Amino acid sequence: MPEEESQTIMAVDELQAIIQRCQILEEADFKGEDFNLFQVAGQKCLEDGYAAQLLEVIQNEKNKVIIKNMGWNLISPLVRCIFMYKLEDEKREHCLKILDQLAQLCNPKELFLGLLEQIEQTSGEQVCQTVMLLLQPLQTVLLKLQNKKAYSVGLSLAMIMNQLTALPVPYTKQQIQEDKLGLCQCCNAVVDFAKPFVNEVVKNMEKSSEYNDMELKEELLKFCMKSLKYPLLTAQLEQLEGIEEHPFRRFATEIIGILWDIRELIPLVFLHRKGKSPHWENQEFADVEQKNSADSLACLSYLMFVQHFGIDYFPVVFSPSYLLQCNMTHIEVLLKRTEESMLSKGLDLFESCLLRMEDNSLLHQYLEFRDFIDVPQDLVKVMTLCPIEHLRKKSLNILQLFIGKFDAEGKYTLFRCLLKTSNHAGVEGYIIKNIKDQIHLSLTACDNIWFTGHHLISLLDLVLLLPEGAETDLLQNSDRIMASLNLLRYLVIKDCESDNQTGVWTTLAKIEQNFLKPLHVGLNMSKAHYEAEIKNKKENRREAHSSNTVCSLTVSGEKMPAMTTDMQLQVLHSALFTFDLIESVLARVEELIEVKIKAVMDENS
Repeated sequence: MPEEESQTIMAVDELQAIIQRCQILEEADFKGEDFNLFQVAGQKCLEDGYAAQLLEVIQNEKNKVIIKNMGWNLISPLVRCIFMYKLEDEKREHCLKILDQLAQLCNPKELFLGLLEQIEQTSGEQVCQTVMLLLQPLQTVLLKLQNKKAYSVGLSLAMIMNQLTALPVPYTKQQIQEDKLGLCQCCNAVVDFAKPFVNEVVKNMEKSSEYNDMELKEELLKFCMKSLKYPLLTAQLEQLEGIEEHPFRRFATEIIGILWDIRELIPLVFLHRKGKSPHWENQEFADVEQKNSADSLACLSYLMFVQHFGIDYFPVVFSPSYLLQCNMTHIEVLLKRTEESMLSKGLDLFESCLLRMEDNSLLHQYLEFRDFIDVPQDLVKVMTLCPIEHLRKKSLNILQLFIGKFDAEGKYTLFRCLLKTSNHAGVEGYIIKNIKDQIHLSLTACDNIWFTGHHLISLLDLVLLLPEGAETDLLQNSDRIMASLNLLRYLVIKDCESDNQTGVWTTLAKIEQNFLKPLHVGLNMSKAHYEAEIKNKKENRREAHSSNTVCSLTVSGEKMPAMTTDMQLQVLHSALFTFDLIESVLARVEELIEVKIKAVMDENS
């Protein structure tokens, strides 16, 4: 007899010997040594490919008590062997049957701990495989548990989600279709795993309107909140061509369904209920818990108001302005993120809320809420700092949409706020252009007090000035300066001194002192500085006898990338062109003012 076969038969014989010895013992008489011997012999049978013989032992009615007490010890070697065999291998089938038998026969408490231990110990590429393999036996065991059932369900779901959270979420169409690590499939399998426990909660709530056993419901709520943060907050949830059933859209539908079934969907959306958050003595833990909850609620709002998951459950009684107010907290959470998937969700949610509203319908009193001031500032940061071009463009469009929804006083207040807080010449220039548009509307279509008279003069004090007087960096502030000059030119042309609807003629001396004179001085200084720089560069180039020398250049306080002398000269000439442009508009404005004043003087003489 070959030595290998002899050793294998010996392993089966050892198992039979242990079984026969334990069959005559009472359950209470099993010793630690018996458990160890059973585990070693069972493991040897599995490793040597004798799963069929082990299955026969487990299925034998006489061994029922032994398997009930000792079977859970086989979970670890069993899982290893299942992954070792190929899918079509008969030995793998025997192992799967053993796993099913253990779920039916073992002590539920012991087996529960054994299964959880396997999930906890798995990592990397095997996480989803292990979870999907053990979900069915874990569900079977949990349904049998009498004591601490809610706690055990919660522990299982938390352990599974913690393991999945370490995996990257497929984002592109190709990644979703490939589902390399099995995450898409696994997430939906976990939802199916939770369904019997959801049904149990629903059944109990239907029996009594005063359903008091909240523990299981709370554990399911925690699972839904974790699922909203991961994977749904990160996932791409748009419909994708060529994918018949988008796995994350299906998962989102199921999570919304669970929340509705356990009567938590509407409270979460409107009352911002966070469930029973644990009391943390450590403030750092408390902050993490609060942030996780905020992320989850933001994702839930995105799912409902942008993707319309669960919209059929939605009560159609709320005004668009109230819905915007409810969502501003969530929009703020998402706009503070830098990841494309989350930032884009924030922009989509903001846009969706604004598109529900009529123009000029949002009352200025909403700006008394902190979020209505903070969110546009976050939007400005996306416009100016986000490296993703299409998100920068979208945020600009949404800012314009947001401005358009406010009444006149709201627009006025928002403009003042953004001029003071944006710290970006391009944004300030954009706001000044908006102010000009509102003045035009006021003068031509509908007169309103906020963009004429003393209110406008107060606003012009913020617009028609140089932030640092003649020392202001004109190149860096060129967008703002050009927009301010264009606004002043418009006011001088459109508003006669005799009418003075805008009040610009009353405050002309102040404008000249704070804006026009310092601008003249600043232009002269800047042009002289840049012309001197150009002269130096040309002289240095002649001395070097080469135009390919690489040097560095500082423009507007920022060091430019290494450039040849010719490239530097090009930048310097471009700056001079900007100054010439500002100077020509400034000259035109001063000419218009002079003509208007002369005309009035001629009339009066």
